[in-house]
Amino acid sequence: MWAVYALCSAFFAGITAVLAKAGMAGTNSNLVTALRTGVVLVFSWLMVFIVGSQGGIWEIPGETMLFLVLSGLSTGASWLCYFKALQLGDINKVVPIDKSSIVLTMLLAFLLLGEGLSALKMACVAAIGTGTFLMIEQKNSGNKKTQEKGWLIYAVFSAIFASLTSILGKVGIMGVESNLGTAIRTIVVLVMAWVVVFVTKSQGAIGDLNRKNWLFIVLSGVTTGLSWLCYYRALQDGPASVVAPIDKLSILVSIGFGYVFFQEKISKKALCGLGLIVGGALLLLV
Repeated sequence: MWAVYALCSAFFAGITAVLAKAGMAGTNSNLVTALRTGVVLVFSWLMVFIVGSQGGIWEIPGETMLFLVLSGLSTGASWLCYFKALQLGDINKVVPIDKSSIVLTMLLAFLLLGEGLSALKMACVAAIGTGTFLMIEQKNSGNKKTQEKGWLIYAVFSAIFASLTSILGKVGIMGVESNLGTAIRTIVVLVMAWVVVFVTKSQGAIGDLNRKNWLFIVLSGVTTGLSWLCYYRALQDGPASVVAPIDKLSILVSIGFGYVFFQEKISKKALCGLGLIVGGALLLLV
């Protein structure tokens, strides 16, 4: 079942990227991230009470709680970078770089968690890395407003923090009901997101949000919550070196919707890269 949860996580994560980009139109990305996290927090704790695992919070060991907090901090950092990159760059460029965290996650899982790194996994890493490079190198889509400088740096840092999230989350979720672990992490992410908002003094921009912004913020928060719940349920039972790559198949959903709703075209070279990424991820299930 962990593979099914990982695939569901990928689907909801793919939709999230599109909804978030639509919700950030003309807004401050840090503020939108903080508001979205509030929606995720409500959703995640609702799931905790539905499954009746709230009482388990007092039984969580201190070391496990530490890793949950660290995982939340790395998630918050990844989110802030990811959604800033999405605001500045095209979905079909930002998402592939973010998904390149697969490579680092697999290497860290081998070094820190003792998960095997077979010849097949190494070949998959090579395919995913090559595919990511091909997609990064594609030409501009023609939408000048989304070609602002800086998106690449934010996307790279998003990938780095995302890989750390997978490893820390794997350790932190052990022995903890997955919905409860996700809800605790979300508290950390929410606090971190709002600290950034107040540090950058962007809280005043909340009055500039229109109904469309709010609609997409709420929807993206719900899909994020669903993705998280599925992802950490998959991590609880499955190996991080396989769960993370499957989750990154969300790239197919993101790029597909990006083409339909934002007219972000993808070149033949980038399509080859996409094929390598997807092929490498699927081969990990063998």
